[in-house]
Amino acid sequence: MKNGILTISLDFELYWGVRDKRTISGYETNLKGTEQAIKRILELFDKYNIHATWATVGFLFAKNIEELKELKPKQQPNYDNDNLNPYTYIQNNNELEPYCHFATASIDRINSYKNQEIGTHTFSHYYCLERGQNIGQFSNDIELAIKISKQKNIGIKSLVFPRNQWNNEYLSVLDKHKITSYRGNEKGWIYKAVNESDEKLTKRALRLIDSYINITGSNSYNLSSINTKKPFNIPSSRFLRPVSKKLFRFEGLRKRRIINSLKQSAKNKEIFHLWWHPHNFGANTDENIEFLESILSSFKDMQSQYEMQSLNMGEISDLVLDKNANE
Repeated sequence: MKNGILTISLDFELYWGVRDKRTISGYETNLKGTEQAIKRILELFDKYNIHATWATVGFLFAKNIEELKELKPKQQPNYDNDNLNPYTYIQNNNELEPYCHFATASIDRINSYKNQEIGTHTFSHYYCLERGQNIGQFSNDIELAIKISKQKNIGIKSLVFPRNQWNNEYLSVLDKHKITSYRGNEKGWIYKAVNESDEKLTKRALRLIDSYINITGSNSYNLSSINTKKPFNIPSSRFLRPVSKKLFRFEGLRKRRIINSLKQSAKNKEIFHLWWHPHNFGANTDENIEFLESILSSFKDMQSQYEMQSLNMGEISDLVLDKNANE
């Protein structure tokens, strides 16, 4: 590569992403604050000319529960743990609060900004490593994700697997539906994709520590390391954790960890992939926006010093396609 690249992806999911772990009332501040957080993130992206991918759960495209109930896949995910199945949740409710289940206004807002790619986070926040579901059910889910996005004239090129449960056996489904890229996980055993029952507290603790202290390195990489067969794996480098009041005294370490990795990527002409959820910024929005702006300000410095650029996942996959065509 001639330049280093900052790519950003956001997992836009609202309550569908935490439904099996949290109550609406217990996470209400984050959920109600997400729309405003998105507005402010987009303003920052526009200010610093940031290209980003918004991996959006297909359910969020629906206007209401009536439309959602009409959009059923041929096969629902048959999870052993039925609590993971959102269709059971939908069937058991006559009403769904709009602010945490639907987001047509936010999707339109994102789509109106330049350099913002709307990708998919699957239709139903589908878990590809959970027991009981299968590749046919996943394919039906992706079909619906593409179908509902087309209603807004959005073509899907990029995917982020919910809970980072990327499944190598399911990549053929992405290629079948002309999805050219997905976000894989960072290198290192603490970031290995697993289902919920196999997730260990030790790994979660080490990932938290790695956000503040360098355990696994920058996790940046060269364009040539991306696989040459579609769909292309554009791995994450760092999760942008929300500001924590409990760990506030260590926020300087967290910021330095990210900026040092960003600078290394710029110097070495590598890709640095930052990601988070918009609802992470729904609480303590001012503090989170301030933290993000400090990172984007450092990126601007990297642009000046090393000609670093910002590209979304779709644009990186186009780069890989061009590189492969010219080899």
